[in-house]
Amino acid sequence: MVKKKPIIFFDGICHLCNAFVDKVTQLDHKSQFQFAPLQGETAKKSLTLEERTQLETIILFENEHKYLRSDAVLRILTRLGGFYRIFTLGYLLPRFLRDSFYAWMARHRYAWFGQREFCRLPQPHEKERFLP
Repeated sequence: MVKKKPIIFFDGICHLCNAFVDKVTQLDHKSQFQFAPLQGETAKKSLTLEERTQLETIILFENEHKYLRSDAVLRILTRLGGFYRIFTLGYLLPRFLRDSFYAWMARHRYAWFGQREFCRLPQPHEKERFLP
């Protein structure tokens, strides 16, 4: 049985979300993650309509389990290993506090960081990691 790579679903038009994805692709030396915009075809096949329309929520789909908001971010960062394992300390904060901060950032992300007119297009060396 081939184990599927975890998929990070993100808002494809959000500059902050795209910056996060850029950083993860740069730091993910093992190429353990794949990426897909919430607005894309892969999201339509893997997520509910409600999940796809919540563009302020990053979703990590791993082993048929979905991690949302701060749980997704912390899981992604700690899986990168090395220095980023320090983010396991984030789990010491109750989820309602982590998700409140996450929601506050998400509400203001377009105003503070802007948005694109279309979803991110992968660079040629990234194509196999980005799903439609």
